[in-house]
Amino acid sequence: MSVYVAPGTLVVFADLGCPWAHLAVHRLHTTRAALGLDDVVRFDVRAFPLELVNEMSTPKLILDAETPVVGALEPGAGWQMWQRPSYEYPVSTLLAMEAVEAAKEQGLRASERLDRALRVALFGQSRNITMRHEILAVAAESGVDADALKYALVRGRARAAIEEQLEVSLGDEVRGSPHVFAPGGLGAHNPGVERHWLGREGSGFPVVTKDEPGAVYESLLRRAAEGPGVD
Repeated sequence: MSVYVAPGTLVVFADLGCPWAHLAVHRLHTTRAALGLDDVVRFDVRAFPLELVNEMSTPKLILDAETPVVGALEPGAGWQMWQRPSYEYPVSTLLAMEAVEAAKEQGLRASERLDRALRVALFGQSRNITMRHEILAVAAESGVDADALKYALVRGRARAAIEEQLEVSLGDEVRGSPHVFAPGGLGAHNPGVERHWLGREGSGFPVVTKDEPGAVYESLLRRAAEGPGVD
């Protein structure tokens, strides 16, 4: 199943509980602002629901190993180790991703704003974004109409879209969280970063062997702004 990307848009497949996706989303926003493209390019964030792909919650031990490594690459994105009791850690981000999709009824600007705010809420503020009331609070704080969002969630208006995005996530084109697609077939999985695990996941830790974000983010954003062009 191919990923169509409209001109002026980047499609971002990402899980809300993925530290690498938080890194990528932060860099997309900051690079877009630096290029003066805030009013030109929108981000269409789509679910890469790891808990459905893997049929399990992402183990907190893995996230605890990843977070300080990823956070060191972009401290300004908003990071802290989980500050609440471990039993309050979000077991699911599915409803939060559904909320990001539902917010598209208010426009892609609202949806991308909520997506980024939820990532900061989880990774930078230790908020349990499994809970609907917390999702709605983050929405209100980020300028999204929380009442309209609740109305959409209660009626499940975005639920089918998450399942459809899961089908794409399981296909050949999307390699993982995050994967960014621009118009005309340009795309990048975990843009600019190469990494591997030292030891077993859950007891070892990730090692970043390459981090060169500048050119790849600029090329994705410029392609979105200018159209697919000619390859």
